[in-house]
Amino acid sequence: MLKLVDNLSRLGTESAFEILAKAAQLQRQGRDIINLGIGQPDFRTPEHIVEAGIKALRDGHHGYTPAQGILPLRESVSADLKRRHGVSVDPENVVIMPGGKPTMFFAILMFGQPGAEIMYPDPGFPIYRSMIQYTGATPVPIVLKEANEFAFSAEEVLAQITPRTSLIILNNPGNPTGGAAPETEIRKLAEGLEKFPNVAVLSDEIYSVLLYGGRKHESLLKYPALADRLIMLDGWSKTYAMTGWRLGYSVWPKSLVETVVRLAVNCHSCVNAPTQFAGIAALDGPQDAVHDMVRAFDERRKAIVPLINQLPGFRCVDPGGAFYAFPNIEGTGRSARELQDLMLDKAGVATVAGTAFGVCGEGYVRFSYANSIENITTAMQRIGTMLTELK
Repeated sequence: MLKLVDNLSRLGTESAFEILAKAAQLQRQGRDIINLGIGQPDFRTPEHIVEAGIKALRDGHHGYTPAQGILPLRESVSADLKRRHGVSVDPENVVIMPGGKPTMFFAILMFGQPGAEIMYPDPGFPIYRSMIQYTGATPVPIVLKEANEFAFSAEEVLAQITPRTSLIILNNPGNPTGGAAPETEIRKLAEGLEKFPNVAVLSDEIYSVLLYGGRKHESLLKYPALADRLIMLDGWSKTYAMTGWRLGYSVWPKSLVETVVRLAVNCHSCVNAPTQFAGIAALDGPQDAVHDMVRAFDERRKAIVPLINQLPGFRCVDPGGAFYAFPNIEGTGRSARELQDLMLDKAGVATVAGTAFGVCGEGYVRFSYANSIENITTAMQRIGTMLTELK
């Protein structure tokens, strides 16, 4: 009998992939399944980005790259941050990653140990809590409330800081709720954090382009007082429909760059070369496809929320960003997991139970509206019929 180390038993998982696998299995059995579970754009990667990756392969970019990422891509990231956020970031502080998760993994490894406390959003991306538990640190949830449209409260975050707090994780706009904190709340948090100079911040801004209703993204990079302890995560997966390319980046304090690059060398060596050249084409090239995707997501948001609110026992606040709706389903009298399974098995609609995103997710389910309005409409009709029949 092989004996594994104890900390592996504390690792969680990402249930959305389990739902995706079950939905695919049902489809192989001939079931018609509408997938509103997986969190990825349903668009193709824009053609000029694909061509840049192909050209890089044809040009012979087949070897290792620097662990930190090729300089031209880091320079493109810096230029993009200047355009979008008005901040100047040294390319030497940018680290290219194979997606967003390695930044989470490395940041939590750096600050997580027994005796430390790490704050994270709940409901939130499940890997945050999983990794905190893995390190032996104590997970401290930042409870995101429906009454506040699932945006964090700066006052509540600051009130939870203790002498043991080593890291605060924020995700704005958020997964799974679509909650988006207003600029005033971001500013209040940044100013309040000045009183806690020993607390690091991981700001997950992967959905920063996907905002609706006139909302504007306020990056924590804009606050110089946080520069020596802020880790900002972003990437290409959501903005450019490049989930399968595995390409992300993070901005690190100068004092941490050597450490995170060493972790990268030990973990994944480097990001594959052609993908990095595709990343340059994405940032430097035309943004028309991005704007079209955002408009399409906004149209779907406007379609799905009223349809959800017509379902018996459901109520749904208007998501400010990302491409998720997170309705309250307490009125159905069923648990989140029970309703998730019923919707898949009986209605042929894949969703994710709110409990997959934390204990505060009970009473909610996540719908991804990264699907056509036609499919969204059909899915809501199926769920409505199912709920009526179950009464």
